[in-house]
Amino acid sequence: MKEKAKILDKEGVQRAVTRIAHEIIEKNNGINELCLVGIRNRGVYIAKRIADCIGKIESKQVPTGALDITLYRDDLALASGQPLVRKTEIDFDINNKTLVLVDDVLYTGRTIRAALDALIDFGRPKTIQLAVLIDRGHRELPIRADFVGKNIPTSRKESVEVHLLEPDGRDEVVIMEKD
Repeated sequence: MKEKAKILDKEGVQRAVTRIAHEIIEKNNGINELCLVGIRNRGVYIAKRIADCIGKIESKQVPTGALDITLYRDDLALASGQPLVRKTEIDFDINNKTLVLVDDVLYTGRTIRAALDALIDFGRPKTIQLAVLIDRGHRELPIRADFVGKNIPTSRKESVEVHLLEPDGRDEVVIMEKD
């Protein structure tokens, strides 16, 4: 795979996160009963950044958690070897809350379907909204994001890589193309 194009640099990622935070506040008329849950792995970092931004705007912290969907994936049987199960950390009540599910890239929608199944095991939110840094299209399920940092039309031959400072040492979004 080779890099085809850089879509967002460090400043672009920050602007997208800030815009999503403002849109979440606006759509929900504030942050009462709001909580964020990031999908492991990069969705967790994006959720924390959105929560920090909301905290600066509203002078109040929003409960933020992490969700592992490994055992809820519909392609688990196709995977070779033992799946890597990470920790889910939701240490607050999600019942009757407005929950914003956060991920890095929305593609087919299957990851989000798995996340919805996993979340329901923790309670019954009043509503679940979806925030993604990148929406690249090619949905296989009827799922759409409520908050999008950037829409990027891609071909199925391309992949979108989100690099974040916390795990990768840099903030950027690039399109990769098969050689």
